[in-house]
Amino acid sequence: MRLKTEIWVKAYLRRVMSEGLAAYIVARGDDFAGAVFIHVDDLEGGHFLFVPAPAGVEDSHQERFWVTGFAEAPVSIERVQDYLLQQRQYDPDLWIIEIEDRQGRHFLGDLLVEQ
Repeated sequence: MRLKTEIWVKAYLRRVMSEGLAAYIVARGDDFAGAVFIHVDDLEGGHFLFVPAPAGVEDSHQERFWVTGFAEAPVSIERVQDYLLQQRQYDPDLWIIEIEDRQGRHFLGDLLVEQ
């Protein structure tokens, strides 16, 4: 059984902030099962987006996994915003987390999988 999204998000934010970084909930989704999108701003014009991995990833029924949203990252803020706007039109219950980190770190570790 997977953790409620709200609990996972709070733990993730705590992890990011423990590194002294700014992290924000830009959009709050469903507390129990909302998808989580992670936007990393490198504060120099580069933006990275990590999106939920497609269904069927091993152990995805117990754990959350992400993939890189754009193969040619970093991308512009406009590209990230356009993508997230499309996703919110499709799924208004999603979460969007933004991290500001000059190193572009996402803190997903092994939860980031190759496509």
